[in-house]
Amino acid sequence: MTAVPVPHRVVARRPETPDTVTLRLEPVGAALADFAPGQFAMVHSFGRGEIPVSVSSVQATGGLAHTIRSVGAVSDGLCATRVGEVVGLRGPYGTSWELERAHGSDVLIVAGGIGLAPLRPLILRALAEPEAYGRVDVLIGARTPADLIGREEVAGWPTAFTGVSVDQPDKDWRGDVGVVTQLLDRADFDPDATWAFICGPEPMIRATARDLSFRGMPRERIRVSLERNMRCATGHCGHCQLGPLLLCQAGPVVDWVQAEPLLSVREL
Repeated sequence: MTAVPVPHRVVARRPETPDTVTLRLEPVGAALADFAPGQFAMVHSFGRGEIPVSVSSVQATGGLAHTIRSVGAVSDGLCATRVGEVVGLRGPYGTSWELERAHGSDVLIVAGGIGLAPLRPLILRALAEPEAYGRVDVLIGARTPADLIGREEVAGWPTAFTGVSVDQPDKDWRGDVGVVTQLLDRADFDPDATWAFICGPEPMIRATARDLSFRGMPRERIRVSLERNMRCATGHCGHCQLGPLLLCQAGPVVDWVQAEPLLSVREL
């Protein structure tokens, strides 16, 4: 781990939605330490600043991919970066999904919007090790069809069940309409033999995790990725504090048994 941004060159740029792109990056010199699915890097746009972004792909070469939505000055600059240009990375930071805890169990992944990106490495790892995991279900929700990322890749995943739902369909949409939790009724999982991994907007995380708990899934088998304003990523500035947790260190991925009481407090 380094506190100084390490130069990485953009070797591929894929638009995902009108305001979201995925950048594939390769180190200009020495690579950073290995990232685990769920961990994040501080991604630096030179002359603008840096933001935390979870990895959406980890390459054997030391390269990484980050899916970034344009919502501010730094993310605007990163989304406008072209192939051949250089950005800075530092990390890895934070906790991982710890998929290995689910060995021998079924896996349920629930993603909301761009929350699919941090879950992608976990999904690919679970699918690549069918002898280690049982059934793999992927449930995806988005505000509109235009907000769905990776649609072609998702369609090719050999999961037991993949459901996609949108809140606001367009005239061409032929899929499910409504919140992603409605897809839980169609995912044939045993709550006592399944681990759940959830990432997306906080209201969606709360609703999904509470629904799974109500269905009998133990809270320690539910892993969620939380988002707060991370500035230093080293636990010094306090911007990412959630109750007693500094999410840059204790998160962003935590068990629901930790997250539920904290997300029940409106002021946090």
